[in-house]
Amino acid sequence: MSYFTDLAHQYIDGEWRTGSGSWDIIDFNPYNGEKLAAITVATSLEVDEAYRAAERAQRLWAATNPYQRRPVFERVLRLVEEREDDIVEAIVDELGGTRLKARYEVGAAREFLREAIQLSLRPEGRILPSPVDGRENRVYRLPVGVVGVISPFNFPFLITIRSVAPALALGNAVVIKPNQNAPVTGGGLVAKLFEDAELPAGLLNVVVTDIAEIGDALIEHPVPKVISFAGSDRVGRHVSAVAAGHFKRTVLELSGNSALVVLDDLDDEGLDYAVDAAVASRFSYQGQVCMAANRILVDRSVERAFTEKFVARVAALRTGDPRDPETQIGPVINTFQADALTALVDQALAEGATALVRGRTRGNLVEPTVLTGLPEDSSLLRQEIFGPVAVLIPFDGEEEAVRIANNTPYGLSGAVHTANVERGVSFAQRIVTGMMHVNGATVQDDPMVAFGGEKSSGLGRLNGDSTVEAFTTLKWISVQHGRTEFPL
Repeated sequence: MSYFTDLAHQYIDGEWRTGSGSWDIIDFNPYNGEKLAAITVATSLEVDEAYRAAERAQRLWAATNPYQRRPVFERVLRLVEEREDDIVEAIVDELGGTRLKARYEVGAAREFLREAIQLSLRPEGRILPSPVDGRENRVYRLPVGVVGVISPFNFPFLITIRSVAPALALGNAVVIKPNQNAPVTGGGLVAKLFEDAELPAGLLNVVVTDIAEIGDALIEHPVPKVISFAGSDRVGRHVSAVAAGHFKRTVLELSGNSALVVLDDLDDEGLDYAVDAAVASRFSYQGQVCMAANRILVDRSVERAFTEKFVARVAALRTGDPRDPETQIGPVINTFQADALTALVDQALAEGATALVRGRTRGNLVEPTVLTGLPEDSSLLRQEIFGPVAVLIPFDGEEEAVRIANNTPYGLSGAVHTANVERGVSFAQRIVTGMMHVNGATVQDDPMVAFGGEKSSGLGRLNGDSTVEAFTTLKWISVQHGRTEFPL
């Protein structure tokens, strides 16, 4: 099977189809510019057909015994394991990530599928007491119905599965709109795995399209009750506003501006470890990660030692062909992103920053850059940097570190490195983020632990019990045993 030939289509009600739009989305390899696929866009007509198919199929699926739903996810997991090498190659080609990144993404997706297997049996009802004699209050946890999933380009296979698998496991149906830069690994590939795992037709649909074609039809449509979106805060605000106007629930994973903080009590070994964590937190997948450490805050007492080690590590990172096992930094997703990053560095230098490492831009290859000395009022310190650009910021003492770390409209992730774990936990509690890691990287995810952000970094949580909350609803049914008195 050629993924970029066979899966580059719309997938609606169990059928692979061509969209009825008048133009094509072109899927390019970001490293060499090779055309991988051309997909005729879906129109509002296909969006409606996908949602209606999902609505029809979901009724029977919700009534299916969860023990009968569970084997579907067991089969998907086996298929991912059997096809891992092919999936990895597709991720490398479509996203420009290294094989190391691709294998991490597939491995993490397997863990979320394992969690979905368990989620099938997770929803529990309750019987609650009543002040009325003879009344029995039953509270049922039910699937919401249909979930719309809008996935990003950076980890499309993982992030799509993270919403799709649990939503289906909990008795819902799903319509996916993958990112234009990842229509296969974030859309068609996921649909094919579930199709081959014998998921009933109509429960999972994929529409490859763009807002220029369908406007807000994907969000405004009356069928979906929850929209799960991962992407920029700018688009997320729009999704949230439109969804709220139609009384829909949203789960939003948005932009970040994470800080990795190095405290003053680290010895040489601790600094080496903090450098490793900082490099991984900033430069994994070219820094195109919402949890990436945009800002690296270092106590002045260890600034010189840390900076020397960090700069040496970053300068040694190899940028190039993601298929080359020696490559650590591949291309950013497209030329627009590469040009934006170059302009961002130029702006920082014009504001007075110093480049400790100044990477070149060659096509979509953007070599790592390390900046320091930005003025405190620089907009760069408060925005998301979606690429391999790190900013070093010295601070004097914990109070200043807390102030700097919180001086951003975002609050997704973060990390603090210290020789005293409890000191780290105390520090972490003062940072306004959804996630904070002591002596770890800022880029972390776990199928069992609530994932999400504060401030402009998102709304709601996913993973584990949070996923159950996101994709189910509660229904109260009271039963009156015997007669009761009414007020009138």
